[in-house]
Amino acid sequence: MHDDRSLVEDRLHRVLNERLRPAVHRESVPLAVERWDAPGEPVPVAEGLAAAYRPAAAGESWGPPWGTTWFRVTGRVPAGWAGRTVEAVLDLGFDRGMPGFQCEGLVYRPDGEAVKGLNPYNDWVRVAERAAGGEDVELYVEAAANPLIDPGGDGALSDRLTAGDEPLYRVARMDLAVFEARVWELVQDLDVVGGLMKQLAPDDARRWSLLRAVEDALDALDLGDVAGTAPAARERLAPALASPAHASAHRLSAVGHAHIDSAWLWPLRETVRKVARTAANVTALMADHPEFVFAMSQAQQFAWLKEHRPEVYAKVREKVADGTFVPVGGMWVESDTNMVGGEAMARQFVHGKRFFLDEFGIETREVWLPDSFGYTGALPQLVKLSGSTWFLTQKISWNATNAFPHHTFWWEGIDGTRVFTHFPPVDTYTSDLSGGELAHAARNFREKGRATRSLVPFGFGDGGGGPTREMLARAQRVRDLEGSPRVEIEPPEDFFTQAHAEYPDAPVWVGELYLELHRGTYTSQAKTKQGNRHSEALLHEAELWAATAALRAPGYAYPYERLDAIWKTVLLHQFHDILPGSSIAWVHREARDTYARVREELTGLIDEAQRALAGDGPGTTVFNAAPHARGGIPAGGAAPREGGPGAAPAVSADRPGGGWVLENGLVRVAVDGRGLVVSVVDLTTGREAVAPGAAANLLQLHTDLPNKWDAWDVDAFYRNRVTDLTGLDALTLEEAGGAAARVRVARSFGASRVVQRLTLRAGSRALDVDTEVDWHEREKILKAAFPLDVKADRSAAETQFGHVFRPTHTNTSWDAAKFEICAHRWLHVAEPGWGAALVNDSTYGHDVTRDVRPDGGQTTTVRLSLLRAPRYPDPETDQGLHRMRYALVPGATIADAVREGHWFGLPERSVPGGAAVEPLVAVEDESGPVVIETVKLADDRAGDVVVRLYESSGGQARARLVTGFPLAEATVTDLLERPLAGARAPRAVDGRGVELALRPFEIVTLRLRPATPAG
Repeated sequence: MHDDRSLVEDRLHRVLNERLRPAVHRESVPLAVERWDAPGEPVPVAEGLAAAYRPAAAGESWGPPWGTTWFRVTGRVPAGWAGRTVEAVLDLGFDRGMPGFQCEGLVYRPDGEAVKGLNPYNDWVRVAERAAGGEDVELYVEAAANPLIDPGGDGALSDRLTAGDEPLYRVARMDLAVFEARVWELVQDLDVVGGLMKQLAPDDARRWSLLRAVEDALDALDLGDVAGTAPAARERLAPALASPAHASAHRLSAVGHAHIDSAWLWPLRETVRKVARTAANVTALMADHPEFVFAMSQAQQFAWLKEHRPEVYAKVREKVADGTFVPVGGMWVESDTNMVGGEAMARQFVHGKRFFLDEFGIETREVWLPDSFGYTGALPQLVKLSGSTWFLTQKISWNATNAFPHHTFWWEGIDGTRVFTHFPPVDTYTSDLSGGELAHAARNFREKGRATRSLVPFGFGDGGGGPTREMLARAQRVRDLEGSPRVEIEPPEDFFTQAHAEYPDAPVWVGELYLELHRGTYTSQAKTKQGNRHSEALLHEAELWAATAALRAPGYAYPYERLDAIWKTVLLHQFHDILPGSSIAWVHREARDTYARVREELTGLIDEAQRALAGDGPGTTVFNAAPHARGGIPAGGAAPREGGPGAAPAVSADRPGGGWVLENGLVRVAVDGRGLVVSVVDLTTGREAVAPGAAANLLQLHTDLPNKWDAWDVDAFYRNRVTDLTGLDALTLEEAGGAAARVRVARSFGASRVVQRLTLRAGSRALDVDTEVDWHEREKILKAAFPLDVKADRSAAETQFGHVFRPTHTNTSWDAAKFEICAHRWLHVAEPGWGAALVNDSTYGHDVTRDVRPDGGQTTTVRLSLLRAPRYPDPETDQGLHRMRYALVPGATIADAVREGHWFGLPERSVPGGAAVEPLVAVEDESGPVVIETVKLADDRAGDVVVRLYESSGGQARARLVTGFPLAEATVTDLLERPLAGARAPRAVDGRGVELALRPFEIVTLRLRPATPAG
């Protein structure tokens, strides 16, 4: 047989692109076009419709970057088109690239009803299914001149303040056209057959039968009369499209989707419009395709629709009610999961699940995070406690080193909870259901022989757009087609139910799902990360003191609405391109302003509650929001302070070569003449923490130019070049004696300057380092190194409600890939009998390495990643002044690290007044591993106190929770404060406390009903 495959494939490609696709809208007449350029930011729809339009035409330039132009198009359907299908073709100047990354539009009728969105692959609006002829047409287009943020550009387009005002686009086509359904259907037939044909093996008989069918169809087509001969061509293809799939064909559950980044290469305000465009597209498509099912995550995006586009939201609600528009995910946004704090991670589910319940009466069961940059090992327990059952992502397919071994499996978290999990083997969350993608999904599926099903999310995403009618046509044709996987459009719940039933004994993966890519996101945009960490801490304080004041201070009212609104703002900014630092400059500029407002409001709420509790007496009341007592102040309580916190540090300046020795009876610290820490002795054991001949708090600078994805990635080769920053501008003793001893160190490097204050406080085992950096480097990463005299085969890093162990060695490729890791408030390394911890106030990125010294000992070096300077997508990333704090705690156990981490992030606060404040709730034995994370009033305003606590050591524990109020009842609940089915009841409850037994890293939420409820 002569191999003429390439000839037929080339012929098909040319005929499709040059003759058939253009013939779908061949017969056309121009529309009259007018325009109005909105000044500044987008305007309400009513204002856009009522604006003063001026004449315009195809070919005109429009759209300064981030600007909005409103177009009004009018015309009349020609009388000769009676009985034919008519559409408006509205091309704003699309380049046929990816939708959502260039200009976009939303079409309205004159009455303000949103019709559908416009993008490069969805540039039509149905005018008449069967025209009468002579109909008048009037449509409005809200066109957004969103720029393509090019990695090779100068970055000016990443913020409207620097983007300039040169037009980006030209209107390409504004026509009324006849929609040739026969031609369109032939295009879809050939698209599917041709796509399938290319995926089959050269010697596959099915490939040759498809090739001959294509050849026959093209022969039947008269290129001079495409519309007239399209039916004949389709007849030649029909037998090939009617041949059913093999019984063993892989089964794909196709779910319409448009993963929309809540911010990324566009600001939050533009995402509001992207969601409206996509939702309008989807609901319009559903009117013509009743089989179409679309899944949308992120309660925030539904809330935006409700607030900003109520007419679109009304259509969404109708489709949700009939089961075709499916809310999924159960989270406020598709958040990062590495850096989000424990309570905030819980609140992502609380606010997301509650929105879907309140708005639609739907209990979402699947957690839907296709694009976040790795997944914390704490997540399975939170999934279960939220009332969810399943988990989906595909991002781990991006691993740069190791291929993940499963697509369907049980994921076991740090506490032992397992959740049924699926990774779509199609390896994308924006599938177009092409033959290549479907074939890849079937070939790639790693559960062959044990399972037969996978899920494929289809539709344009990231920047929005969603599925198209062409994608639905492909789905219909491959529903049961020989040579192809079977494709069934169905809700995610149907897939998970069937997959779980088919493969109940799927393999188990234990621990975090570490993404071997995008490790730079633990560090990029330091101020965004700091704003998040500080906001989480302030929310903890505000809820604690507000709840305490609600039960203790007459007349004080718990600020439910204000706290709810602040939580939603903080949760929104935990989206996986905001908190990780991978959005454009505009996003992070606004985030900094938002966090400043959040800080101001929460500080005001805290002060109001504390003043209500402290009373009017003389003196000062000191509040401790941490879950451990300190300085004579109880955990979660307050007391008048008298005198200092403990014995004053002593200071010696007799070090040879300069520098000082700081000592407080617990720790002795030597700072040499270079301002480096050369000794930290744990005086309790006499153990030296700093490795022999090394210096701690050593700032190190590396070149940081990853191969791709600047803000996202830090590649291992960055370590190949390092500069130790030992040059000294000034070294002074700022404070000696009293409550603290403090040394100030100033250095300059490159175009930057750093000032550090090393402080040893009375009664403290921690050496605090307060670092101010005026950072003006480019494509560099700044780290702070602590080489420790410890042989540690693994490190322990705090994660949500516990910690995760990671190897410090590189025995396997899986170990080696974890060369940059995430920690929350602390990271700990130890050998039997002794360890050390580094705690921090806002740093997430760390690395831990180990080396053998000439003396035979081992050094474990822990480094914090302080700042980066990537150029894309924000060319000014991290430029400017920063302040960050961290501390070394020698002789620390993990329990010490937990305590010090809370103390470090929740400083004492003082207000006038002399009252002591008994804790609202407390763990009777604070030295144990059970830690109170949250104290608040119940969201339903019943006056109950809600306490969330967890076991922090990784072992079983018993504890007694005591209440500062008469206790009537205690109930174990889920995260949404509903009684938790199947939960172990408290061991005992009396009028002042609850006896509890916890599993390793178990999270317990208790709803405590006071004998006299709070207001």
